[in-house]
Amino acid sequence: MPLIETSTERLLLRAWRDSDLPALVALNADAEVMRHFPAPLDAEQSAQLLARLRAHHEQHGFTFWALQRRDSGELIGFTGLAQVGFEAPFVPAVEIGWRLARAHWRQGYAGEAARAALAVAFEQLGLDEVVSFTVPANLPSQAVMRSIGMQRDEAGDFLHPRLPEGHPLQLHVLHRIRREQWEAGR
Repeated sequence: MPLIETSTERLLLRAWRDSDLPALVALNADAEVMRHFPAPLDAEQSAQLLARLRAHHEQHGFTFWALQRRDSGELIGFTGLAQVGFEAPFVPAVEIGWRLARAHWRQGYAGEAARAALAVAFEQLGLDEVVSFTVPANLPSQAVMRSIGMQRDEAGDFLHPRLPEGHPLQLHVLHRIRREQWEAGR
């Protein structure tokens, strides 16, 4: 399958390179960046994540792409699309997600990159729907979801199956956007 990449005025959403690993390790080791996840990732876990992202890209043509600033060339995180890899009532589905280094928060990069990823989802991949989910406390991520036209599906909220019963991050809120909603909002 051909590998898809995309870009915006300020950003490149591109395939991962071996040279991206140090920036990915730093991103995933930041406790503040990872506060809505079970724990920060160590270097080995980040290397495993990089391998999974690359494998997903090769298998599906898309992934959570490396997010690079055009002006500086700096890798600032990732944004993109992925097949949901666990069982839930809304699966099978493709999710949109993002993770940015703190120095790049509140500058509009997540929404800008997410809009480009949605364009790939609906224009190039021909998807009918994209989902996104996070913990209820992750208000910044939910704000990005709303800013790109996603709507909360309260009936779809779920307990993440990869977290143990009673884990404080087990409850996730679900957002969705259908192709028709995306087209109407363009």
